[in-house]
Amino acid sequence: MKFICPLIVVNNMEVSRNFYEKVLNQRVQYDFGENVSFEGGFAIHLKSHFSDLIGVNRNDIIQKSNNSELYFEEEDLDSFLQKLKCMDSIEYVHELKEQPWGQRVIRFYDPDMHIVEVGEPMESVVKRLLSEGSSVEETSKRTLMPEEFVRQFL
Repeated sequence: MKFICPLIVVNNMEVSRNFYEKVLNQRVQYDFGENVSFEGGFAIHLKSHFSDLIGVNRNDIIQKSNNSELYFEEEDLDSFLQKLKCMDSIEYVHELKEQPWGQRVIRFYDPDMHIVEVGEPMESVVKRLLSEGSSVEETSKRTLMPEEFVRQFL
């Protein structure tokens, strides 16, 4: 068996596709009308079609369940945060925060209230901590990354 991708249900294909392309810079791999797959490894599916496929009422497909998220990484997190600030329609789960392992992340909702997390890659976290004067050992302990991984960025 081979896992293919997560699929999220959306109310409006045009709005959601635009969000993922413009806000998160995702590229469409396949567009089948009611189903669009992105190169990043996930797909969006039109709610009206999806409810028919699985045989449930559209009202039984719940928005804002807060029980999963799509996770993205962004090398230039600060520029991305500036981009988000220019968008009035973004509803935040939380503003930028630093996780216990040092990674900076932000979470917000897509147009259909799915949680989207954007964080800096761990390589960037390690580089930042080292540039701030943390030792290899301190950085390894803080980030939970092996010392061999941390030494790559000296």
